[in-house]
Amino acid sequence: MQSTASASEVKTVPVHMTVNGVVREASVEPRLLLVHFLREHLSLTGTHVGCDTSQCGACTVLIDKRPVKSCTMFAVQADGRQLTTIEGLATDGKLTPLQEAFWNEHGLQCGFCTPGFIVTATALLESNPRPSEAQIRKGLEGNLCRCTGYTNIVKAVQVASAAMATSAAAPAAATAGRA
Repeated sequence: MQSTASASEVKTVPVHMTVNGVVREASVEPRLLLVHFLREHLSLTGTHVGCDTSQCGACTVLIDKRPVKSCTMFAVQADGRQLTTIEGLATDGKLTPLQEAFWNEHGLQCGFCTPGFIVTATALLESNPRPSEAQIRKGLEGNLCRCTGYTNIVKAVQVASAAMATSAAAPAAATAGRA
């Protein structure tokens, strides 16, 4: 016998999570994918739905600072977690060094895959601030781009890494000069 449950009979469960620094609460169907929760319930459309099979990485977000493909996770699994989407990386409208490097080094063409690459590379640079080219390529291998050929994406991560190292060294040098 087929179920004929109406929309009003669909069971929902409460979820609470911090997304881009803001506590969010909602009632969702247990089967709702995190990528759809972010896009449809929170209007955070920078997280893209690409392949729906976890192959392309366009839906990558940070959960507790680790990259996760949000098309492979239910929203209820993110309950109590800290999430960062592409929208949460810039601060007060100022792009991160990585976002600037993607722009300046032409690490994007159509831009569809770019949020996933930037979120993944953000986690990579957090765990390894000075990665080699091979480490960058390995770190980004779960993300696909159909436009760029990856050369400029890798270059953007390298440029961002160098810029971040320079900006981190500047305050240390200034503090050392006062001692």
